[in-house]
Amino acid sequence: MKVVVFGGSGMVGQGVLRECLLDPAVREVVTVGRSPLTVTSPKQRHVVHADFADLTPIAGDLADADACFYCMGVTSAGLSEAEYTPVTHDYALEAARVVGGTYVYVSGEGANADSKTMWARVKGRTENELLALDRPAFVVRPGFIQPRHGATSRTRIYRYVYTWSSWLFPLLRRIAPRYVTSTEHLGRAVVALAKGVRPATRVLRSDEINRLAA
Repeated sequence: MKVVVFGGSGMVGQGVLRECLLDPAVREVVTVGRSPLTVTSPKQRHVVHADFADLTPIAGDLADADACFYCMGVTSAGLSEAEYTPVTHDYALEAARVVGGTYVYVSGEGANADSKTMWARVKGRTENELLALDRPAFVVRPGFIQPRHGATSRTRIYRYVYTWSSWLFPLLRRIAPRYVTSTEHLGRAVVALAKGVRPATRVLRSDEINRLAA
C-alpha cells in the first residue's frame, strides 16, 4: 500500500507518519512539504514542493496512491478567515484532486460549517466538500491530543500547553474519554481506514478514533 502524507512535520503528522512506517501493510510513504524532512526509513520518500495550491508539478510522485492523509494545519490565532482558509481548505481540496485512494482529513472537535467561530466554520465547510466527493473520504475530529513517542508541535504556544498539561491526560481519559486521543491512536486509526476498515460513521471523534485504533 502506498500512502501520501501532507503535514508530516507537525505533531499530528509525526504520529501518522510513525504509524505508517511501522505498519507492514504500508510499503511506501510519500511525504510532501515546503522544506526538507528527515527521512528515517527506506519506505519513506520526501517531496519538496512550494505551491500547495497547485500540486500538478508533483502529480507523478503522488500517482497510484492507495490513501492520502491530510494533516496540515495552522493556528487560527491572529489570522483572518482569508489567511486561514488556504491551508485549511484550499490545499486540502487540491490534495484530494490530485491524490487518489482513501482520503482522510484531520479536522478538529467543534468543526461546523454553520459555526460563528471562524476556524470551526472553515474546517466544517472543508469537511462537507470532501465528504461530498465520489470517493472514500473520512474526517477525524480529535479533541485533546496526547503527543506520544516524541511527537511535538511546531507552534511554540502549543508546545508549552502540551508540556504544561501533560499531567492532565490520564484524568481527562477517565472523565472525558470522548474528547481525548493520542498521536499514536490517531495514526493507527487513519492507517486502518487506508487498509479498508469502514466504521459506521465517516466523521470520527476522539472516542471513535480510539476504538478504530484498537
